[in-house]
Amino acid sequence: MALAFDEYGRPFIIIKEQGQKARLRGLEAQKANISAGKAVARILRTSLGPKGMDKMLQSPDGDVIVTNDGATILEQMDVDNQIGKLMVELSRSQDYEIGDGTTGVVVLAGALLEQAEKLLERGIHPIRIAEGYEMASRLAVDHLEHISQKFEFSVTNIEPLVQTCMTTLSSKIVNRCKRALAEIAVKAVLAVADLERKDVNLELIKVEGKVGGKLEDTELIYGIVVDKDMSHPQMPKRIEEAKIAILTCPFEPPKPKTKHKIDIDTVEKFQTLRQQEQKYFDDMVQKCKDVGATLVICQWGFDDEANHLLMHRNLPAVRWVGGVELELIAIATGGRIVPRFQDLTDEKLGKAGLVREKSFGTTKDRMLYIEHCANSRAVTIFIRGGNKMMIDETKRSLHDALCVARNLIRSNSIVYGGGSAELSCSIAVEAAADKYPGVEQYAIRSFAEALDFIPMALAENCGLPPIDTVTAVKSQQIKENNPYCGIDCNDVGTNNMMEQNVFETLIGKQQQILLATQVVKMILKIDDVITPSAY
Repeated sequence: MALAFDEYGRPFIIIKEQGQKARLRGLEAQKANISAGKAVARILRTSLGPKGMDKMLQSPDGDVIVTNDGATILEQMDVDNQIGKLMVELSRSQDYEIGDGTTGVVVLAGALLEQAEKLLERGIHPIRIAEGYEMASRLAVDHLEHISQKFEFSVTNIEPLVQTCMTTLSSKIVNRCKRALAEIAVKAVLAVADLERKDVNLELIKVEGKVGGKLEDTELIYGIVVDKDMSHPQMPKRIEEAKIAILTCPFEPPKPKTKHKIDIDTVEKFQTLRQQEQKYFDDMVQKCKDVGATLVICQWGFDDEANHLLMHRNLPAVRWVGGVELELIAIATGGRIVPRFQDLTDEKLGKAGLVREKSFGTTKDRMLYIEHCANSRAVTIFIRGGNKMMIDETKRSLHDALCVARNLIRSNSIVYGGGSAELSCSIAVEAAADKYPGVEQYAIRSFAEALDFIPMALAENCGLPPIDTVTAVKSQQIKENNPYCGIDCNDVGTNNMMEQNVFETLIGKQQQILLATQVVKMILKIDDVITPSAY
């Protein structure tokens, strides 16, 4: 305990419980942080690329997740170390901004940390390393801009978009039908895209999954799929040219808000009460009929009596539909959500060309399809698969593909994948390093070496000899001055990624390099770690 004295000579304690805190300082702290960052990157390294392995994670309550998506793996892993948490944040921010490349960004950050460790051992100051990395990342980002290509696509010619989405899906578990899924993703994005503003609202694309069937049965529905069925089994299962009333008010007689008590002492009074209720229901159903609705979708339930009346009056109804789904239905059909019966008018009805109920397999599961809507700006991707884990993984893979299509609509520049862009940046950064005097030159060279780690990990995961493969491709790039040579992961027989159609979005790659550099700079600047020691 440290004692000090104030100006009156009274003793006071500066830091209480000093003995209960552990402290790492200087180089020790940096090395501990770097090894924590490297440990996280090492976990993800094996799941990079088309031959990457999947990880199986079990949550505390026994749910099992099998995934290849870097952001999901790190999210589900319970990382305790503070630096490990930074890596998780890094992957998450890549996921939020770009949606794809979440594994690559962590592998790159791990490689940069590994190189920084070597420089620290040489006695170079961490701030100088961070500055060198910053310069190198700017060089790499500019070089990416230089080697990128723009490609044109239109609503009629979607092939370039499909090719890029296929690259994203090729590293996932769904790669056997990546062509079909890529087409679905692109069509879904184009259906909701605002091409003039170059903007896509991904909330309008609903991804539903149902266990059963096979992955090839996954389909795109220009409309909404609701996991509900008609409230009465005898209601019609198919309604054409439907006019839909979307209600958020309960389909039952009004209950006073205050506590109330009704004394009924004769049968007649009970009869009048019942008739009153029935009349109320009648009026409600009649109101819907008068407006011209042919289908009622209600957020709340209604009791059997109302159900019976609706059936007799030939007014099909769906109950207990969630709020988000109601909003999507309203957007798709061009209807308005009606909170009170009195407000129901015919212009507030949504219109759909076809509403049908579809049952699956031998189970009693039925779903409601609302198709051919007036405003087809809301679409649903309906996934089938052998088990729940497969469906969840397909949802995550499709999310990546949707994000890639959205990024391409925002900016249609691409670079080539397969590690070719990283190798090309590495060569450019290496060449530029000699122009910088001072210690930063070492850091810039190390940055170039770290960029080689991604193609190396790709080659390693594909079962190729990593160092031989990467050096061969690198020399080929320099010899032919061709920045499109990458690792031939799928054994096609050519290193040219242009011929293999392996594309990645330019903004995704740039974001990867910038984010990884930022995090590494942050980790290098920490030189003192004070932690409460374990009891």
